[in-house]
Amino acid sequence: MSFWALLLGIFTLMELNCENLFDTQHDSLKQYQEFLPESYHHWNDYRYWRKLDHIGQEIIASNDKTHEWVLPDMVALCEVENDSVCRDLTKRSLLRTARYEYLVTNSPDVRGIDVALLYQPSSFLPINHYPIRIKPVKDMRATRDILYVSGVVSSGDTLHVFVVHMPSRTGGERFSRPFRICVAERLCESIDSIRHQNADANIIVTGDFNDYTGDKSLNMLVENRLIEISANAKGTNGAQGTYKFQGIWGSLDHIFCSSALADKKTECFIADYPFLLEDDKKYGGVKPFRNFNGAKWNNGFSDHLPLIARFEFADN
Repeated sequence: MSFWALLLGIFTLMELNCENLFDTQHDSLKQYQEFLPESYHHWNDYRYWRKLDHIGQEIIASNDKTHEWVLPDMVALCEVENDSVCRDLTKRSLLRTARYEYLVTNSPDVRGIDVALLYQPSSFLPINHYPIRIKPVKDMRATRDILYVSGVVSSGDTLHVFVVHMPSRTGGERFSRPFRICVAERLCESIDSIRHQNADANIIVTGDFNDYTGDKSLNMLVENRLIEISANAKGTNGAQGTYKFQGIWGSLDHIFCSSALADKKTECFIADYPFLLEDDKKYGGVKPFRNFNGAKWNNGFSDHLPLIARFEFADN
């Protein structure tokens, strides 16, 4: 965080789906072996460390409209494998001097995917954190835990953060819809518990929801008096969403806030930096410069673009 951002009380949040940030070690308890050296992805140490540095580059590139260099105070990550990956990212990659600390879940997800929260200790002090386990409904596989973290920002305000990665659309949107609704219900229960203690709590819910604005799971959050501050987020280099599927832009990534925090928002945008994009030769325009196209290593970044939101906290 820069001196001026700290002085002005500007707090920056980034959300990013990393696209399969796996290490190269086999976890015998998980049913996912695509990212191992002997797999068809040929996921070796070189590719792993390139991936880590690319994620670090995305985070470091975050800046404001005056192009002042500002590291995000908080980074919500989806599709990270485990604690070891988060440690390598924050302590051994391009981010090693950025002083990030992290919290990560240890979910029952069969692919071994978790969510994590990186934070700057100079601008956010965690007080409490825990995973929220999701009890599967019929036909639903074990899924990612929700990561809950509460803490204090530099202004003295308390912030409650939920990082979520809802079940995918595997099997079709209609078949998988109840699974995301199940997660949304659990989220709403946890939010209600916070509001029971403080009706005006500063709450953020962010991550990859595998749903679009207007879908049932997201409407449930809106009905629970959360505001989607990312609903109209756009990029400046051609991105109309955080994700592009068959030539159509859309946003599976979202940031929701309580009304108290939404009033503190100064901007929310898609970070479609030129180096995160490549030409879309099939459908035209540009698309995210992803790490893999099928089995082909693209040496890119992610199939999702980052969301960035800034808030202004007044000194107490």
